[in-house]
Amino acid sequence: MSRNLPVDAARIAGDIEALAAIIEPGHPWTRRAFTPLFLEGRAYVEARMKAAGLETRIDAAGNLIGRRTGRKPWLGTIMVGSHSDTVPDGGRFDGIAGVISALEVARALHDQGLQLDHDLEVVDFLAEEVSIFGVSCIGSRGMTGQLPEAWLSRVSDGRNLAEGIAEVGGSPDVLAQQKRPDLAGFLELHIEQGPVLEAEKADIGIVTAISGITRLEITVEGRADHAGTTPMDRRADALVAASQLVLDIRNAAAELAKTPGHFAATVGEFRIEPNAANVVPSKVVLLIDGRAEIRADMEAFCRWLDGHVEKLADAYGVTIRAPNRVSDNLPTPGDAGLLSTLEAACERVGAKHRRMASGAGHDTAWIAKMAPAAMIFVPCRDGRSHCPDEWADNDDIALGAAVLFEAVREMDRNSNQEKPDGTHTG
Repeated sequence: MSRNLPVDAARIAGDIEALAAIIEPGHPWTRRAFTPLFLEGRAYVEARMKAAGLETRIDAAGNLIGRRTGRKPWLGTIMVGSHSDTVPDGGRFDGIAGVISALEVARALHDQGLQLDHDLEVVDFLAEEVSIFGVSCIGSRGMTGQLPEAWLSRVSDGRNLAEGIAEVGGSPDVLAQQKRPDLAGFLELHIEQGPVLEAEKADIGIVTAISGITRLEITVEGRADHAGTTPMDRRADALVAASQLVLDIRNAAAELAKTPGHFAATVGEFRIEPNAANVVPSKVVLLIDGRAEIRADMEAFCRWLDGHVEKLADAYGVTIRAPNRVSDNLPTPGDAGLLSTLEAACERVGAKHRRMASGAGHDTAWIAKMAPAAMIFVPCRDGRSHCPDEWADNDDIALGAAVLFEAVREMDRNSNQEKPDGTHTG
């Protein structure tokens, strides 16, 4: 890379490589939350935080935080970071690139003798990925008082989530009281997990919104009959109707995807009964994962689906229950001011950038409910993620870290310089 960046690319690469070595044997690159390997990775990150002069702690939600005190702590805290846990057989950059880039911002400030007015915190959120307890974004939800209390009773491997949080150093007993009113802003760097930046030869994606995720369960009920003796025109085959529904969902989503704003819908779970070769299928249950940057698109999709299943039921002689919204999260827009800050930061370091939505969920979505927040995407090879083949070039990560560095400095300069007594600094 020919650019003269304010961050150390080799230092970033070294830390990512070190974490890539702390994985389950035979399962690259697996380091799941609430496991001994996760704690080993955490210990490495904490040691690197301390080496950078950060004061470290584990908060009530089990998040690892490194703090750098600012000159005017009453201005609040600028937070940067991501997560260090992985999915099973997952990637070596998903989350990790964001944690190390955030750490590098703190190191670069130290190297250049720069002190912010705000306090700066580098965070490694607990369990952003779906954990062994079946839930995700535990740390970011918990940090901001958004973790459902019922989740603490979820059990895996003979312990509940409350015990798991305590094992990583958290304090589940006071978790419900944890808030972060001091947060002045949050930025997260992440690999794109998609092919757009690479295809367009863009350096940086500035995330306009994190898509809302709606999951819909549909049950199709037909009639079980002998597969060899029942005439083809006298069947109520639940699988045939469900198969047509899957195709129709794909086509409807493809049309919505052509409109402004990210949209996708996938039938990712599919169960058939009785699942026997010589029996006409009597029941199918399918689960739709829908993602929408614009809420109106999701509502339009749901209205179409409600009407469409009625037509399919009549056409195929089956019963289709009205779609059940299993979960429904709204889109999370990036803070408008921070999006502009990120664009200006890209210009300062000479990074080609574009605005884009995130189809995946991130910790930023939960922090954004409490403070201004935004995300930076960097390219990943072939858009692959959540797989052993996930790869991001270190030059791309370092450029993203440079954008993060410049954005943090701009956030610090642009703050409301108000003292606790209500007066303003000069």
